[in-house]
Amino acid sequence: MIGSQESRQRPREECGVCGIYGHPDAAKLTYFGLYALQHRGQESAGIVVSDGTLVSQHKAMGLVAEVFSEKILQGLQGHLAVGHVRYSTTGASNIVNAQPFTVTHRGGTLAVAHNGNLVNTRALRDELEDRGSIFQTTMDSEVVVHLLARSAAKGLEKAIEETFAKIKGAYSILLMTQDQLVAVRDPGGFRPLCLGKLTNGSYIVASETCALDLVEAQYVRDVEPGEVLIIDKHGVKSLFPWPRQPKSFCIFEQVYFSRPDSDIFGINVYQSRKRMGEILAQECSVDADFVMPFPDSGNYAALGYSQASGIPLEMGVIRNHYVGRTFIQPTQSMRDFSVRVKLNPVRSLLKGKRVIIIEDSIIRGTTGRSRIRSLKAAGVKEVHMLISCPPTRHPCYYGIDFASRGELIAAVKSVEEIRKFLDLDTLYYLSLEGLVRAVGGAPESFCKACFDGNYPIAPDTTFQKLSLG
Repeated sequence: MIGSQESRQRPREECGVCGIYGHPDAAKLTYFGLYALQHRGQESAGIVVSDGTLVSQHKAMGLVAEVFSEKILQGLQGHLAVGHVRYSTTGASNIVNAQPFTVTHRGGTLAVAHNGNLVNTRALRDELEDRGSIFQTTMDSEVVVHLLARSAAKGLEKAIEETFAKIKGAYSILLMTQDQLVAVRDPGGFRPLCLGKLTNGSYIVASETCALDLVEAQYVRDVEPGEVLIIDKHGVKSLFPWPRQPKSFCIFEQVYFSRPDSDIFGINVYQSRKRMGEILAQECSVDADFVMPFPDSGNYAALGYSQASGIPLEMGVIRNHYVGRTFIQPTQSMRDFSVRVKLNPVRSLLKGKRVIIIEDSIIRGTTGRSRIRSLKAAGVKEVHMLISCPPTRHPCYYGIDFASRGELIAAVKSVEEIRKFLDLDTLYYLSLEGLVRAVGGAPESFCKACFDGNYPIAPDTTFQKLSLG
């Protein structure tokens, strides 16, 4: 895998979903939607399509452009489609766990595409297996299918109501029958999900608004927390089957995961990241020659810091945008190759300079250490690193592949110890209050558990992190 060592040091979001209803090229539009959502999952991709009677599918390991060709898309005929891009965890990166997950039950076909993570998977899975259910995968999404099947005789709406009443955790899920597209969002609304409308009157549901932009769909609204949307030949039907709960929007979507051109939870990501940098400048003033990001993660916060502080912005390292997913591993003597193959310092610009690096997060710290070492080797005089979010001290149970607490550097080291570990002149993290102010919205509406340890939904004591959907 490209930069495999480096990629393990970054937080990973598990998936993105996209569904189309009512368009003759539903599969191709879903393909474009997944292309826009590629940042949310880069290990597998899949599309399931229906013409109202016949259901067909294609999924494989790899990026969207690698998995689908024009010929494959032409073979996926129908007006209704769901697609999925996925990351895996705990070593379960294989085709059997690729989504959408499709089953046939009582003569009907059901496809499921899931973004998020269920915190009571282990308990539900044990209960279902005790009742005779046989599981084909390690995905928590398959639990949803088995629960839906057990209530299928009561009709789709009742089955959804009963199924998701038993489920705890984060889920933005698309369900597809032969003639319906259904979107379900958990009552806390951890993961984003939005509804759009295409020019021919067809509908799109996707994880982020950037997917709507690519297919020139008009944004209608977000799918509400706790809402079930059923889209079929009669139009769009909205249900709220469960009691309302406090909102738990994942604030890390704004910090890192979502594309900057998306509006997430009604907030533009580009603008909120710029404000993070602006507030960083208010909280931590540093005398330096210029501000720089490590592209592309810190770009927008660095821009905000530069504009607010008056310190020039420079691109002190250049990113290689043409690195493929695999490369021949170098010899052991070529230390830090996985870092250098992606980012290379501009030595003539950096030599003898005092630089402020703006980063979005530090997870394990080993990648940051290698990057700082490369800057020092290029002749940088001083390195001051400012982080546009608070220290990440707690694992996430809601669909982000954060390390266990023991692997999170901020959970085991103080800020001063991290500064020394990274060999920095200055290390500063944006305050939690500053982050909330930068994002905007009601502070109580965000899940901030990775920073403060206050989990909106505590995982069951039997919790086991299976391969995420």
